[in-house]
Amino acid sequence: MIGRPHKSTTVGFFLVILLVAAITVQWMDMSILSGTLQKDSNKIFPKISCSTKCPRGLLVQNTEHRSEAKECPDYFRWIHEDLRPWKVTGVTREMIERAQEVAHIRVIILNGIMYVEKYKQAFQTRDMVTLWGIQQLLALYPGRIPDLDMMFECGDKPVIKKQAHNISKHGSAPPPLFHYCSDDSSYDIVFPDWSFWGWPELKIKPWEILKKELQESNEETKWEDREPYAYWKGNTKLGIARRDLVKCNASTKQDYNARIYDMDWHHEKTQGFNTSDLVKQCTYRYKIYVEGVSWSVSEKYILACDSMSLIINP
Repeated sequence: MIGRPHKSTTVGFFLVILLVAAITVQWMDMSILSGTLQKDSNKIFPKISCSTKCPRGLLVQNTEHRSEAKECPDYFRWIHEDLRPWKVTGVTREMIERAQEVAHIRVIILNGIMYVEKYKQAFQTRDMVTLWGIQQLLALYPGRIPDLDMMFECGDKPVIKKQAHNISKHGSAPPPLFHYCSDDSSYDIVFPDWSFWGWPELKIKPWEILKKELQESNEETKWEDREPYAYWKGNTKLGIARRDLVKCNASTKQDYNARIYDMDWHHEKTQGFNTSDLVKQCTYRYKIYVEGVSWSVSEKYILACDSMSLIINP
């Protein structure tokens, strides 16, 4: 049974920003927010026009979203589990600021306006697309997002290790840090990765658009008419598991009915991404998922293909 945190703890976690009125910080200029994330005629990535703060009502129309559910879905229990380290202590400003040494960005929402402080450069535009997603949340639920203060890490591996932040040993809770991934040996708080709002550098559309295209693609070919192989395509240089997976590929000596393809993204870019269209990769009966350095954003695309998914445990 997973315990439910005290109400005061949860409220304290999200309202810690009330202290920010007493803080004086120098906000870093993030001029990339002034441009378009992807120059494309279909305008998949709308223009963001803000520097270090984004005004209310940007990007998304004001649409009411109300749920008829009388209770939260079962998976909401993971919220309480992820916040368990702060159940007793709550979250203080000092805890948040201890995460600065590993964070890429700090996000503060005050009165419906998002403020951002950037500490270091993230890979590609992960941080920018993540901020874009948060801004859409503010626009979808005006006046309903509480004031808050969060640190974000945009790398590939968890960084708040339990061994280094032993609560009983150090006498204090670990610094709360939001991240795209975590594991049993870390305290990183999982947040949706940037690819849910698109991956401009790889021409991957936002999930809300892409999942509909994947569904349409699934309807074009029945499962029994698909290629009778287990398919995977990606960067084989990322992670031992992927390098081992390559050994299962068909050769002159063996054929395990696996079709494994290495993806050179630099070459793919020069060719206009002609062979990386995810919508065209749902033609196999079996799709393989294998992690890279840690988690992989590809899992949702693989599961959406409506093929039998073969998940390799890390």
